[in-house]
This record gives sequence, structure tokens and C-alpha cells, in this order.
Amino acid sequence: MDFAFNEEQLMIQETAAGFLGKASDSAAVRTAMESALGYDAQVWQQIGQELYWPALMIPEAYGGVGMGFVEQAILLEQMGRHLLCAPFLSSACLATPALLLGDSEPLRETWLPELAAGTLTATLAFGQERNGWRASRQPSARPDAGGWRLDGEYDAVLDGASADLLILTAEHEDGRLALFAVPANQAGIERSALPTLDQTRRLARIRLTNVTVAPEQSLTLDQDAAALLEKTLQIGAIALACEQTGAAQRCLDLTLAYIGERQQFNRPIASFQAIKHRCADLMLHIENSRSVAYYAACIAQQVLAPDGDPQLKAELSEAAAIAKSEASEAFMLCAGESIQLHGGVGFTWEYDPHLYFKRARASEQLLGTPAWHRERLAALILESRP
Repeated sequence: MDFAFNEEQLMIQETAAGFLGKASDSAAVRTAMESALGYDAQVWQQIGQELYWPALMIPEAYGGVGMGFVEQAILLEQMGRHLLCAPFLSSACLATPALLLGDSEPLRETWLPELAAGTLTATLAFGQERNGWRASRQPSARPDAGGWRLDGEYDAVLDGASADLLILTAEHEDGRLALFAVPANQAGIERSALPTLDQTRRLARIRLTNVTVAPEQSLTLDQDAAALLEKTLQIGAIALACEQTGAAQRCLDLTLAYIGERQQFNRPIASFQAIKHRCADLMLHIENSRSVAYYAACIAQQVLAPDGDPQLKAELSEAAAIAKSEASEAFMLCAGESIQLHGGVGFTWEYDPHLYFKRARASEQLLGTPAWHRERLAALILESRP
């Protein structure tokens, strides 16, 4: 498997770095995270209607660009580097894969063109407990007049207060899961923003009260949606790992710039052997994270392909668990060391390392902690033994 970027991928990387360096610099991030929406609507419009990033891995038949998840991973790494405040992870990395992998062609034809154009934002809502959804009771789906009525509550839905379309997880009376594509303004849906540690990423609580859904809103028709939800969350975890890798690299870059200027005993502290060793350790963790994140992105790309190999299901599970656990720990370590090597000022409001530290801690918990993913990985390995 070739991990070297081709000419087109390098152009995507360069374009993303150039745009985000201006549109998501420190001042822009601080302005966006303090706004009511949580992101700059004008920047999101540029991302969707000029750069076509939400359309990147949507097939051309639905108005997309028709590229792969690896190209999206390149964007995500740059978004992590610049702490982009935008509903990209929720729309392009959770809702879009759910629609692509679902069984409903009419839903793809209805929603994917708008997602590709950037005129619609979406998210995935699911009940979770102890990092996962399997142990959690999902909102109920009760039969009603040829469709269903949904009742229940979701905690900590990514961009749940601002999304235009909600992919809702619900549980039938017989225990089967279902995923429904529901406009956020539908009657019976109540959304409230939650206070968060990471101010650059918004979460919300969503309450459903007698929300009516029709059979044509189901992503899996009459099939159990458990496998679809699992695959969607694994792809989301891989996307988050790519973002965390870019953010970890930025933490190291900020640190190197600072220690190259800070003087101690009439010399830059970057010249001290102990400091060099710590930075070398950070670089090693980042490279490990980047390697597994892009390997996992390659697997996700094959799974999302129209002729995706069903045999890759187990490999996707393993790749997602490794990528998310490695990237979470690398980002957390780099963010913590960045504050330490800044001599404490990194946690003051004027410096950026504290923003990365908060994103690192919040992202570590999002879509499964490292410990949880390693438990899943151990279970997968044991299950595969003869």
C-alpha cells in the first residue's frame, strides 16, 4: 500500500493549508467559538460552495466530486492543525457515510446533493453509555399509522443544535435498531446546546416527543441498522483520528517555535538535550498516529466504495480502534507537553496551546476513549483465533 501522496493529493493539502491558515487562524478561531452558531457561516459557505470540501467523497451522481476518504483525511488533518470551527466532522464524516452506506436510494437522492453543495448540515444522533452505543438504550420507535413514533433523548450530539438534518437512531420493540433521516425542524424535536470543555466544538441534547417518521425516512428499510451504525461510527472515529493527528503536529510546531526563541542561561532552551529528547518523543508519537490514521483511511475508502469488499468489515473495526487510540494519546501527550514546554504560559488565554489541550481532552472522549478502543481490539483479536 503506497502512502505517498500523488500530485492531486498534494494540491489538496496545499490548498487546505493556505485557506485555513487565513480563515482559521488564532483570531478567527476565538471569534467563531464565541459566536452563537459556533462557527463562521461565511467560512462554511466558502468551504461548501467554493472549495467543495463536503462534496469531496460524495459520488458525482449525487452532485459530489467523487473522490475518496483518503483525500478527505488530508483535509481533516489540516482542519485539526488549524482547529477549524465548522460542522464538517458531523456532516461529512458521520451523516454522509450513514447515507452512503444505507439501503435507501431515495434518501441519498434527496439529501446528498444538498450536503455536497454545503447548503445543508447534518449530524448523527445515538444514545451512548460508557463510550459505546451497544450498552445504551436508544430512543424507542413505536409502530403508528404505517410509520413510527419516536420518543427518547440523546446526550452530547455533535453539532446537534445547529444541524439541519438529523440521522436519528431508534430501537424497535423487538430490539432491532433503525436509522431515520429527519429534518431538525420537525414537530416534537427539542434541541438545547450544552456547555463544553472544548469551546471550538459544539454539543447538544436532543429530546424526541412523539416524532412521526415514515417508512421512506428509514436508511435501512426493514433491516436491523446495528451494522450500519457500527460502520458509520468506525468511519467517524477514523476521521477524528486524522484530525487529531494534524492537531498533534500543530502542538509540536507551536512548541518548537517557542523553545527556539525562549532564552535560558543565555541560550535557547531548544538547545538543551532534555528538551530535544522530549520533542523527539512527541515526533515519534505523531508519526505513529499519522501512519495508522492513513492506513485506516485507506480501509475506510474501500468500505465506502460502491463495490466495497464486505470482507473488510473486521479490518475496518481493527483499523478504527488502532487509529483512534493512537491518535487520541498522541494528541493528548503533545498538547500537555506543549503547555509544559511553554513554561506555563501556554495555559493563559493569550497563547493557543490551551485551546489545543481542551480539544485534545474532549476529542479523547468523543467516539470512544483509547482504553475502550483497545478493549474492542483485544476482543476482535481473540474472536479471530481458531
